[in-house]
Amino acid sequence: MDASRMSRNQQRDRVDVDDVPVGGVGGRSPSRPSTGDGTAGVGPLAAGQRWSVARKRAVVLRLIAGEPVELVSREIGVPVYKLERWRERAEAALESALKERETGAEGPELAAALQRIGELSMENELLRAKMGQSPGPLARKRWR
Repeated sequence: MDASRMSRNQQRDRVDVDDVPVGGVGGRSPSRPSTGDGTAGVGPLAAGQRWSVARKRAVVLRLIAGEPVELVSREIGVPVYKLERWRERAEAALESALKERETGAEGPELAAALQRIGELSMENELLRAKMGQSPGPLARKRWR
């Protein structure tokens, strides 16, 4: 083999560090090392990789902030219809989360306590009514 042919083969076989997914082959890992903020590598994915929740969130936040869908679609290599679906789902989830009433962990305990208070109040009223009607040790005495 001549030198020029060998160098072309070596260049073809050489792998760039940015082209190799982190975590090995076949895993669900980001295409670039994570910086910890959940927005690492918001660009096209390598073959066989999936979109993580953090990456989708970063893209949807860009869309909600007003970036053109076509521009984001070209930049990250995802069709416009899919980006629109991600945004619609995110907006629906946000809306449903804001509609829910805020209840803490004490919700069921509080409801049970209020029910018991109601039962005891009713029992007290019945006992007071009974005391007023029947003569006996529980009846109220009238002072002269």
